Amino acid sequence: METKNTVQYKCPCCGGFIAYDSAAGKMKCPYCDTEFELETLKSYDESLKNDKSDDMNWISDDEKDRFDGDGDGMCVYVCQSCGGEIIAEETTAATSCPFCGNPTIFKSQLSGELKPDYIIPFKLDKKAAKEALKKHLTGKKLLPKLFKSENHIDEIKGVYVPFWLFDTDSNAEARYHATRTRFWSDKDYDYTETSHYSVLRSGSMSFDHIPVDGSKKMPDDLMESLEPFDFSEAVDFSMAYLSGYLADKYDVSSDECNERANERVKRSSDLVLQSTVQGYDSVVPENVSVQFSGGRKHYALYPVWILNTTWNGNKYTFAMNGQTGKFVGDLPVDKGLFWTYFGSIFAGASVAAYAVFWLLFH
Repeated sequence: METKNTVQYKCPCCGGFIAYDSAAGKMKCPYCDTEFELETLKSYDESLKNDKSDDMNWISDDEKDRFDGDGDGMCVYVCQSCGGEIIAEETTAATSCPFCGNPTIFKSQLSGELKPDYIIPFKLDKKAAKEALKKHLTGKKLLPKLFKSENHIDEIKGVYVPFWLFDTDSNAEARYHATRTRFWSDKDYDYTETSHYSVLRSGSMSFDHIPVDGSKKMPDDLMESLEPFDFSEAVDFSMAYLSGYLADKYDVSSDECNERANERVKRSSDLVLQSTVQGYDSVVPENVSVQFSGGRKHYALYPVWILNTTWNGNKYTFAMNGQTGKFVGDLPVDKGLFWTYFGSIFAGASVAAYAVFWLLFH
């Protein structure tokens, strides 16, 4: 495994390590409370691009044997504060030193083609994530009674998740099979007449910043559930925003995300065109085609709080949009309460049906 250097932001007042404060929207020193505007660190970021890393490794044959194979997918970084070696996955772009706890950024993961175009900074902190979890558990009638009190939070981490953003203009065409049904009766018969129609629709649309997460570790459905992110609050990427948070670089290429982006464009195009087909009793799409014009891709980091919990020997993962506060996550169901609740609904429906029957025939 190759040993690499790191980036850490130090407070010029007291020498402490500073991190991005989501509440203040500034860099803040937790030791002397000094705050710094992000603009003041941009020139520092520019100078970091010219920094060279040492190449002074002394590895014995024994060490080579120990690293070969075992270190696949891992990297070793040197903490600038304590000199400790930080072993991280090759996709990790920011973390904290396990020895001194200082926020650490791996600049080699964020340079060249790996440098994001945009970043949406965190607006909500860890406390907001904890409160959101409590609110998420409130009012859930089928939740096991002990889950709220015994559900143990293993970790809460703020992660900048890599996203590919897709922009495109498009022309969409669709053909729908629609029907209208008419009923009437005379003294002898009941009649049904069904008319069939082929309905054509077409239109031009523009799609901006369609997000597709570029991390294998993040479930696609979980990330899509956190949408929408407000891209109007995105800013040009600066490493300073990562200080104090975790961050990953993409391990799913933009080309690998094409299919999911295409599906989203096609599904949205179908919904828009189908919404104009009105006045029918049924509408079924037969063909939808989309032609792109000027498709573009961008690379961005979006803020997500991940909460991992344990209850009754099972693991549960929750996530919160670090910008909007939208909270998602699956919950266990008390089977006894489930059958009691739906049994009472069924019993109530049976009583109501019996009452109607008694009124009609007595």
